[in-house]
Amino acid sequence: MCKERAAELRDEILFRHPESSYLGDCPICSLPLSLYPKQSTMMGCCSKVVCKGCMYADEIRQLKERLPSVCPFCRHPVPETKEESNKDVRKRAAANDSFAMILLGVRCYSKGDFRGAFKHYEKAAELGNVDAHYHLSLLYLMGEGVEKDEEKRA
Repeated sequence: MCKERAAELRDEILFRHPESSYLGDCPICSLPLSLYPKQSTMMGCCSKVVCKGCMYADEIRQLKERLPSVCPFCRHPVPETKEESNKDVRKRAAANDSFAMILLGVRCYSKGDFRGAFKHYEKAAELGNVDAHYHLSLLYLMGEGVEKDEEKRA
């Protein structure tokens, strides 16, 4: 009887709440990050991906206490201009932060700079970032910035 109940409890724990997602956990509340990308935000100052719940709670705290807007994780002031934001991301990329490199690659790609995107994705992939490998495979599939290669796209 005890073994059966233990198995039931284990099943309840397994199906009630996932232990984690491939994206990891929110560094503030330690809950698994949602697979839906709009439910979390990557902070450019520290490259931490924070869930929307923690972002919301921190915004409420800042409003109530009339505090300046800061990152909920590292307390770095939130950039007021796009140039400040880009500077923070470039600083993180220079420190070998693979998430910042992917963000730079996405920005290059959206501007049509496929070689620049390839450079950032490749460096992030060398650091072991799975998303960078995915972005590289898309470049190889479409032949954007690199020679089209059916074998490397897989």
